[in-house]
Amino acid sequence: QVQLVESGGGLVQAGDSLRLSCTASGRTFNSYTMGWFRRAPGKEREFVAAITRISARTYYADSVKGRFTISRDNAKNTVYLQMISLKPEDTAVYYCAAQMSYRGYVEESSYDYWGQGTQVTVSS
Repeated sequence: QVQLVESGGGLVQAGDSLRLSCTASGRTFNSYTMGWFRRAPGKEREFVAAITRISARTYYADSVKGRFTISRDNAKNTVYLQMISLKPEDTAVYYCAAQMSYRGYVEESSYDYWGQGTQVTVSS
């Protein structure tokens, strides 16, 4: 069992930056592909970014490319999502997720463990 705890959310203004963190329990963090998803009010949860377990290759949704950066620190069992140039449409609950074996990166169903989420609100 893996427990994921997100932090770093908050209320910011458009154009501001935030860094989300997700810390995982357990000693096999470096064997998981990690992803970030978000759910905006009234919408389905959607893929934001992913980082692979070995080569640390990264993947992004088109809506966040160039503004968000996913990274990981395996020594700290933590994955980050650096967000810059935030927009009101980035307002959502952000979730991190862990994937034990490759099944794609975009679909929710390809992830095995989920955090509880952290709220990000961007005011205009």
